[in-house]
Amino acid sequence: MARLQGKSILLVISGGIAAYKALELIRLLRKDGAMVRGILTAGGQQFITPLSVASLTEQPCYTDLFSLKDETEMGHIRLSREADLILIAPASANLIAQMANGIADDLASTVLLAADKPAMIAPAMNHMMWLNAATQDNIAKLTARGAIIVGPVEGDMACGEYGPGRLSEPADIRDAVVNFFSADKPLAGLSAVVTSGPTYEPLDPVRFIGNRSSGKQGHAIAAALADAGATVTLVTGPVAIPDPRGVKTVHIETAAQMLDAVQVALPADIAVCAAAVSDWRAASTPDQKIKKAKGAPPPALALTENPDILATIAASGPRRPALVVGFAAETQNLLPAAAAKRTAKNCDWIVANDVAAEKVFGADDNHVYLVTASGTAEWPRAGKDMVAKKLAQEIATHFLNKPKHPQAAE
Repeated sequence: MARLQGKSILLVISGGIAAYKALELIRLLRKDGAMVRGILTAGGQQFITPLSVASLTEQPCYTDLFSLKDETEMGHIRLSREADLILIAPASANLIAQMANGIADDLASTVLLAADKPAMIAPAMNHMMWLNAATQDNIAKLTARGAIIVGPVEGDMACGEYGPGRLSEPADIRDAVVNFFSADKPLAGLSAVVTSGPTYEPLDPVRFIGNRSSGKQGHAIAAALADAGATVTLVTGPVAIPDPRGVKTVHIETAAQMLDAVQVALPADIAVCAAAVSDWRAASTPDQKIKKAKGAPPPALALTENPDILATIAASGPRRPALVVGFAAETQNLLPAAAAKRTAKNCDWIVANDVAAEKVFGADDNHVYLVTASGTAEWPRAGKDMVAKKLAQEIATHFLNKPKHPQAAE
């Protein structure tokens, strides 16, 4: 999922030890499909080289306002006008002051003054510089003019001090860029938690109760919701597929761990419980491997019921998502069982499929029914990515003109 495909980003890298993180940021932006051009200030060149920036962007790295070659190929006016977003990371206190006060005495500050679009600024500096009233006044000016501020975060400084002023992590800055371009998407401003994959319930240190879930459908749903603009947390059991990009992924093994991770992710606007959670776990788990004794009968396994994650989410009071979607994988009486499950679990929708008649676990496609209070809709068999997109579209339609969960954005 190349979420930044076709987007052009002008990255301004100013001076400071955090400049080295800009190289990882370039890699992440390009991995998401963006075309990146770099401007490296004189201060930035004290920490990284133009060659490093050019190698990662596969574009010329611009440094000099009065380079005739650069002005012929890409003037400073065109550099700003041809970008979909201007990103300053790291943004030093000096460059922030130049921007706030309209100073244009090098290529970076001139490009920024000539820009016809808001800038995204990721500050990085000593915490006393960040907290200084002059810097805060400059940030306030830029915010009032439409600038988007990302960070800084609190942490250890290169100088040995501690406080707010650290550059946000490259992945967080990348996510802010993705959110910038997602503002007009149907689920922008909404949050979702998705469960996926199996759970493994230990019987002893080497054996477990599990199931055949591959996680393909749940992972595809998480990716589709993120592509539609939602902020997504995916809680997944052990699977062999990669984490979806643009999604916060939490890895767990047991049902109890999955429930804990989901509750941490709440409140949210949307919950989609696509995981195949084990219904039972061992009542007790020995510290040592259960040994087989020759001629002895198999050991008796005492089982106890696992927590019902879907029902718990649907009964979570003020933290209940506005839309709770469950899955029903049945081997008989599919639609009556799905309708009964929707009522019993107090969820809003059920996505039902027959896992006996058709190969579902591990397959790349799926044949499902959407069961709601209004009725049942059959969706033609399709790839799991297409099923996920269809579900995301249905969710977007549901939220059209509806307010989001009042606590979800907190």
